[in-house]
Amino acid sequence: MIRVALPFGSGPYRKALQAADIQPVENVTNLAGLDGLLLAGGVDVDPGLYGAPRHPKTEPPEHDRDRLETALLREALDNDLPVFAICRGLQLLNAALGGTLVQHITGHRRPKQQAAHSIAIAPHSRLGSILKVEDGDEYMVNSRHHQCVDRVASGLVVTARAPDDVIEALELPGKHFVLAVQWHPEDRPSWPDRKLFEAFREAARVSIEKRGGRLTSGLGQPSEAPAEIGVSD
Repeated sequence: MIRVALPFGSGPYRKALQAADIQPVENVTNLAGLDGLLLAGGVDVDPGLYGAPRHPKTEPPEHDRDRLETALLREALDNDLPVFAICRGLQLLNAALGGTLVQHITGHRRPKQQAAHSIAIAPHSRLGSILKVEDGDEYMVNSRHHQCVDRVASGLVVTARAPDDVIEALELPGKHFVLAVQWHPEDRPSWPDRKLFEAFREAARVSIEKRGGRLTSGLGQPSEAPAEIGVSD
């Protein structure tokens, strides 16, 4: 069975992984013997990671979590292991690679709505391919965050935006599988979101085959860069 690191994350993440035939491995300090990394949602990323003072609305940081997840992310990228990042995970990915965050926004924390708002997904993106979204089609997502990406880190590509231009998905072309979404697919097991976890599993399987084993030098093939979604006027 595919085994991926889940350094932090509650029951819905475990259940979503298990439903996709992925074994979550918790309490990890490195990725030896594992096939991928899932960065889950949670408390706000420490703004010190991107050189900003803390906003009054920013939650107290969990420094140990930030340090561990950043180290695991760099290990995964160095070895070209699949990475799936959710909500806080997307924000950590961007900050760890040199991007910045907006520390407080309104209108995106709607915890009781399974379909809070639509997103526009970039043509030819991995995300669109997984969710079977055609060019111009909208996709509905849930939403319970109060921070978002500001400056996008070098190398990352924006592959989905909300109607107010908030970034909803990032990808890292050139790596075998690095996909980040701002919403919470783990909370919608009956929605097409489950395909994201299935794609994560498949990426891990292919990665193992290409490497001929677990956690050696990365041999993932670069992917075609998707068209980036720009900010509307």
